[in-house]
Amino acid sequence: MAGATTAQRGTSDRSGRGGKKRPGPSKPPKPPKSSKRPGPRGPGGARARRVPVLASLAAAVVLAAGGTWALYGSSWLRVEKVTASGTEVLTPEQVLAAAAVPVGAPLVGVDTDEIASRLRRRLPRIDSVDVVRAWPHGIGLKVTERKPVLLIKKEAEFVEVDASGVRFDTVGRAPAGVPVLELSAEHSPSARRFDEQRLLREVVGIAGTLPAAIAKETLQVKVRSYDSVLLQLTKGRTVVWGSGELGEAKGRALTALLKASPKADHFDVSVPTAPAVSGS
Repeated sequence: MAGATTAQRGTSDRSGRGGKKRPGPSKPPKPPKSSKRPGPRGPGGARARRVPVLASLAAAVVLAAGGTWALYGSSWLRVEKVTASGTEVLTPEQVLAAAAVPVGAPLVGVDTDEIASRLRRRLPRIDSVDVVRAWPHGIGLKVTERKPVLLIKKEAEFVEVDASGVRFDTVGRAPAGVPVLELSAEHSPSARRFDEQRLLREVVGIAGTLPAAIAKETLQVKVRSYDSVLLQLTKGRTVVWGSGELGEAKGRALTALLKASPKADHFDVSVPTAPAVSGS
């Protein structure tokens, strides 16, 4: 019995140790499947990718070179015609001659700012000018001339002055509808404070604020001092204007007086809230 017991224990020990299998070496996990196909491998694949890029760059270079040649080197886009518009006193021929646009030059290379500056410098009557390219072969010059609001008599000629006080031209004949300045303020008590240049600015301001209908009938502006300005109208009528202050109100008051008293010959709007009229 003892032997049997010993034999069973031995069997039991062997079955306990040997009943369980030892784990074998584990297999590496499979990599996940990718939805993208692998690109071509090796130097041939890289070369295949470079070919379209190089072709695109070459095409861009060719296009840029062609565009530059078309703008600067070809005869397609060159200045062939120059036109001038907007002139009143000046003539288009005067504007074209002063502009000196380089006919035959590439249109894209024309310096429009330099042309505008040259025109204003050579023709002071021009206040502003637009220089535009009219593709494919033209340049357009649209000028705006200065308008005289006052004339300064200088011997047998007249100096034209615009609303900004710029003396821009000298003419031999006074333009119609522009008053002539008569300045005699040398002995005025305010002569030291209001010199000739400042008085000129004041008178220019007065002339610029006159209603159009009154400006056409104003023959002369007489200045004795800063606050003593008189207007000489047609038909021998005189207007006491006073200073340059409240110009618009004085213009409205004078317009009303001229309508209410068409036969009067003396008007006073120096105080626009209390205008006066006399003579018949």
